[in-house]
Amino acid sequence: MLQETRTTPTQDVGRGLLGAFMVTAGTGHLSFARGPFQAQVPDWVPMDKDTVVLLSGVVEIGLGLTLLFDKRHRALVGLGLAAFFAAVFPGNLHQYARHLSAFGLDTDTKRLVRLFFQPVLMGWALWSTGAMKARR
Repeated sequence: MLQETRTTPTQDVGRGLLGAFMVTAGTGHLSFARGPFQAQVPDWVPMDKDTVVLLSGVVEIGLGLTLLFDKRHRALVGLGLAAFFAAVFPGNLHQYARHLSAFGLDTDTKRLVRLFFQPVLMGWALWSTGAMKARR
């Protein structure tokens, strides 16, 4: 089981920003950005693309709110969020491989750069929650 760890004020700010980002992104999944998010769902996913977008939006909102308000489980949530970012990475690959424009990613160069941002998000989740320290 993960032991809880203390986080620094800088980590707390980073976690707050990431939580707010997740709630905003999740809200977009449920409303104003459903179409662009559907462009990221690979064709091999055995569900309706809109359903995947809606479900992932609910997960993002839940993870974001938990990051913001649940101090007791933050390290566990950090691991879960990093795993979520890894799970949605094939969608980013799909968008790049199929040359799909969404979210201002209208060139292959922009889509390629985004692929390298996903590990940054994973690291941000692990760092800001103290998850790596808690695992030790």
